[in-house]
Amino acid sequence: MFGKLFTRGAGGQAADAPARPAGRRPKRGVHEVQGLDDERVLALTAAAGAGDWAAVRQAAAPFDLDRDHWVLSEIADTEGVEDWIGRAVEQSAEDAGERATALLVSGARYINWGWQARTTARASQVSQEQWRTFHERLTIAEEQLLQAAELRPDWVAPWRRLLTSGRGMSLGRAVGEARRDAALRRDPLDLETHVEWVSQLQTRWGGEPGEALAFARDAFARAPLGQRLGGVIAYAHIEDWFEAEGTDRLDRPAVRDELREAAEHSILHPGYERRPGWQYEFNLFAMALSLAGEGATARRVFRELGGAYTRRPWNYLPDPAKQFARYQSRA
Repeated sequence: MFGKLFTRGAGGQAADAPARPAGRRPKRGVHEVQGLDDERVLALTAAAGAGDWAAVRQAAAPFDLDRDHWVLSEIADTEGVEDWIGRAVEQSAEDAGERATALLVSGARYINWGWQARTTARASQVSQEQWRTFHERLTIAEEQLLQAAELRPDWVAPWRRLLTSGRGMSLGRAVGEARRDAALRRDPLDLETHVEWVSQLQTRWGGEPGEALAFARDAFARAPLGQRLGGVIAYAHIEDWFEAEGTDRLDRPAVRDELREAAEHSILHPGYERRPGWQYEFNLFAMALSLAGEGATARRVFRELGGAYTRRPWNYLPDPAKQFARYQSRA
């Protein structure tokens, strides 16, 4: 259906959001966010860990796995999903919607499982066996996500995930652009698609210097007030800092002004809605603002987080939890 272009050859709290699990948010200090600090997500991942597809479907009912990307990521990060999700795909053959969901979950899991085999080591340090396993798993993910996209042409998530698998398989710029455009036609303001494309535009993945930041700025310029897309500015600056090997290039007035404006336009705006995974967006800004030396705005962001730490993006730094705590204490 999609042709060769898509294949290897070519501010406020959501009204229905539950309270955080008891004991997961101390008054002081730092805690790593688990299950998005959401009891419903913890129940969902418990069902996924138990291999109970019926319970997974029931626990996922409050969410939209197509748009709640972090909820889908929690399932995809659950060990053992690969052992049973194939049966769920087969058993849902008569129900297109359920089959699409099973294919989406499976595709997302196989991408994560593939990267587990490859590891985060430099390419030169990855063995031939690791590369083989990596590509086998990403090939399965590609096939399943394309099937999900065909069954549900309105969905964003398959195309957003296909950006990740395509990058891992080195399918090239044209394929990536086509997949990016497919996702953004379905949701022009999808933060995760923009963040994934910012990664693709880094020089280590074949992009040109300054290209990622220009893309982020163009996207942010079109974002309404209170929209979470402002996070792409924070992410692009963190990536820019990382590409420059951690120099002080963020510690400039223009960068501080841009990050402050993006935070006030998005996560600190009264119209911002805290969807599942909102802590990651706040952590993006907490790190970027801290590196840039924009203390006043960073303090506001850390105050809202209340010590809720997400490993990404702090894993760009050694001892990420300690780095979070250090910058939080300075803010």
